[in-house]
Amino acid sequence: MSDVRYSKLSAYELQQEIAVLTEKARKAEQLGMVNEFSVLERKVTMAKAYLLNPDDFKKGEIYQIEGDPGVYFKIDYMNGVFAWGYRLGGSGKEEALPISMLR
Repeated sequence: MSDVRYSKLSAYELQQEIAVLTEKARKAEQLGMVNEFSVLERKVTMAKAYLLNPDDFKKGEIYQIEGDPGVYFKIDYMNGVFAWGYRLGGSGKEEALPISMLR
């Protein structure tokens, strides 16, 4: 399923893809394949973003970044499943995060 755009998949198909990628990531981690593990982890994050509703994330709101305790992200605007904005207390540089990384 890896050659199909996540935006074209149903919720069920996305969940199946997440399960497959998570298993591959687990195996890569066990084998010490750090780069492969990182790539698969990012793919899981992206797939999870397509299971969320972008309308639930609002411009001007502040969200905690998952996996980065104590770091917050303020949304300037949304573009699909990406929130564009900046990290509070960071460099002030604009960046995009998949909405699945925001809590």
